[in-house]
Amino acid sequence: MSQPIPSGIVPRRMSNLSLDFAALSDAYAQEALRPIDVVDEISMRLARRGDDGVWITRFPQERLQAEARKIERRRAAGEALPLYGIPFAVKDNIDVAELTTTVACPAFAYTPGAHAPVVARLLAAGALCIGKTNLDQFATGLVGTRSPYGVPRNPFDPRYVPGGSSSGSGVAVATGLVSFALGTDTAGSGRVPAAFTNIVGLKPSPGLLSTTGVVPACRSIDCVSVFALTVEDAARAADVARGYDDQDPYSRRAAETTPFAPPARPPQFKFGVPSEALDFAGDDAARALYEASIAHLLALGGTRVDVDFTPFRRAAALLYEGPFVAERLVTAGRLLSEQPEAIVPPVRAIFEAATRLEARAVFEAQAKLLLLRRRAQAILTGVDFMLLPTTPTIYRIDELEAEPRKLNTILGTYTNFVNLLDMAAVAVPAGFKLKN
Repeated sequence: MSQPIPSGIVPRRMSNLSLDFAALSDAYAQEALRPIDVVDEISMRLARRGDDGVWITRFPQERLQAEARKIERRRAAGEALPLYGIPFAVKDNIDVAELTTTVACPAFAYTPGAHAPVVARLLAAGALCIGKTNLDQFATGLVGTRSPYGVPRNPFDPRYVPGGSSSGSGVAVATGLVSFALGTDTAGSGRVPAAFTNIVGLKPSPGLLSTTGVVPACRSIDCVSVFALTVEDAARAADVARGYDDQDPYSRRAAETTPFAPPARPPQFKFGVPSEALDFAGDDAARALYEASIAHLLALGGTRVDVDFTPFRRAAALLYEGPFVAERLVTAGRLLSEQPEAIVPPVRAIFEAATRLEARAVFEAQAKLLLLRRRAQAILTGVDFMLLPTTPTIYRIDELEAEPRKLNTILGTYTNFVNLLDMAAVAVPAGFKLKN
């Protein structure tokens, strides 16, 4: 049981409590709330939602209460805890000690003996891990429907996909179950769910957040990502989670010095916009939102610079149409040969296609990609960032089931190239649109 609130303090209405960092930190500072109160409120919210497809495993309430008391004692002892009492979730391809890692595939499941370094850093900072979230199996997909554990409900309309592969992480943040969540991003998995749930999805450059303890999708370009309600919250969590890891072959020393916290916006800036007409898959409402975003940046003092989108588009095509998909067999190849029925059909089809690729094609594609990186970096030299839609459109679940591979590919049109080109990206809310 939580302790009584000190006299003279009026508690917030817990049912209306936002879990953004500022709201919780303010309540803790005023002693209007304690972490154990937030744990109890989250437990009630989880009970009200029932089986919503968001979670694969969670810590029991008693365990969470014990952890809340522990961090209260740590703070009382004078320990600096930058994420004191901030609840978070972890995509179930990232290790959390004592909770099974399934990658949404029961036949692959194992129980890790240690936390992934990114999780350990967050816990050391006083954050509270609630549990592990659902995902497209083996983090293969941008839709959020490829899991034997169900489909996390899109919080705005359950007819529509929640986005993947970090589907559960996105919905958990959007529905007020946690303050932030870890996801992963190889082709857009840390941005597409954010776009479809109206939250922020921060995808750092590869190597800035350790991927040790992360089940690889394509290890050479995998990134740990952060979902949050605001850019500031996402940056604050990423700042805590980052750090060089000599056990991660792709980790960068820059992880020790690269801050994510956004500085003040400059009064003038340049942003790139593709000079070619973008494809919105017939979604005029999505096109209108993108054009409104351009207008908004111009109003803030930005200068539009038309850029050649060709190298970005060509790099994106290499991810699924090229040989890089074969890297996914490093993790799932043995299961594919021994228990193919354990892999959901859309994912199995992708893996099976990868087995027919030739090794020489990988080296040919790598050479193409290096040249495309040079061209893309040169193009972006003259701008501060490039503005793109996160996805061309959104699909209903029934639409996706009719053409699963084609529509999944369309969703990655503007996200697939980012990791291949060694870049960072952030998905931010840009307004709402109506669609039947």
